[in-house]
Amino acid sequence: MTDPLAPGATIGILGGGQLGRMLAMAAARLGYRCHIFEPGAAPAADVSHGWTQAPYDDLDALRRFAQGCDLITFEFENIPAPALDVLSRTTPLFPDRRALETSQDRLVEKTFLAGLGLATASFAPIDTAADLATALTATGTPAIFKTRRFGYDGKGQARVMDPEGAPAALASLKGAPAIAEGFVRFSREISVIAARGRDGRVAAYDPGENVHQDGILATTSVPTALPLKLRTDAVLIASRILTALDYVGVMGVELFVTPEGLIVNEIAPRVHNSGHWTQAGCAVDQFEQHIRAIAGWPLGNGARHANVVMENLIGDDIARAAALAAEPGVQVHLYGKAEARSGRKMGHVNRVTGPA
Repeated sequence: MTDPLAPGATIGILGGGQLGRMLAMAAARLGYRCHIFEPGAAPAADVSHGWTQAPYDDLDALRRFAQGCDLITFEFENIPAPALDVLSRTTPLFPDRRALETSQDRLVEKTFLAGLGLATASFAPIDTAADLATALTATGTPAIFKTRRFGYDGKGQARVMDPEGAPAALASLKGAPAIAEGFVRFSREISVIAARGRDGRVAAYDPGENVHQDGILATTSVPTALPLKLRTDAVLIASRILTALDYVGVMGVELFVTPEGLIVNEIAPRVHNSGHWTQAGCAVDQFEQHIRAIAGWPLGNGARHANVVMENLIGDDIARAAALAAEPGVQVHLYGKAEARSGRKMGHVNRVTGPA
């Protein structure tokens, strides 16, 4: 195992949102400074040592940022490839660009997962309207059309109930390269938060059960009411993905529970909203685990000491924060965002419901 990053070193974080904010706070506990690179508003900068406010096509700003950091990580996936090239020339980047390139494009991601022998929804590319018939032959209907890049929280998606509705669904994606995915009939969505260290060791947290509202994660609960075999299978799937990518850091792996078994929905090469419960349920949460992994520390084992329900505070839900804080067993995390907007994640609460 390599020597851990020295105390007082600077970790660069690409992206200044709430995930970056919580990463910076975890890094501070381990004696590190963080420097944020974010073009816009940056809640993470409020708790960090430095902030470079510049666009991702400002190559000079990227070079200066990289030269001031001992290693670099990120809190979101959609970082342009030229920016990654500039950064990685001078400074180690964890996870590396292969993980980013795999997750940035849904077609590349699905092809990668299928190549590992993992079950996914049926899928097919849609480059033009002429591809619709072929794509729907592969997926059947109902299906979901998704932009290959830049979609999140239900954005960049259109449901197709029958072939007649396909042209309008494709048009709603406004010409973006797209993928068709077959509709998966599932009983539950779960996610596994797992980490892989520089030495190749993997540690995973218990699968959490997710509930979405309007395409946005509303709650994640642990434990999930799944048999041990399925929980074990989910962790093994996550481990297989991390190892195949030679990954370093924390990853979120979303899966559907179906009568035929587990189907991988998507991967997120970063700390993940559905892993926030670890802040109240584990000695080492997902944010510290990520910092440990990229900095060369030993990983925490991910053991859970409490049952937890994580609830996102979305938009005006933030007005409930003080009342929620009065409830026994509730841990409140607010993100420091100035304006509450519909669909905007303003914070979350972790509610401890009992011992593990």
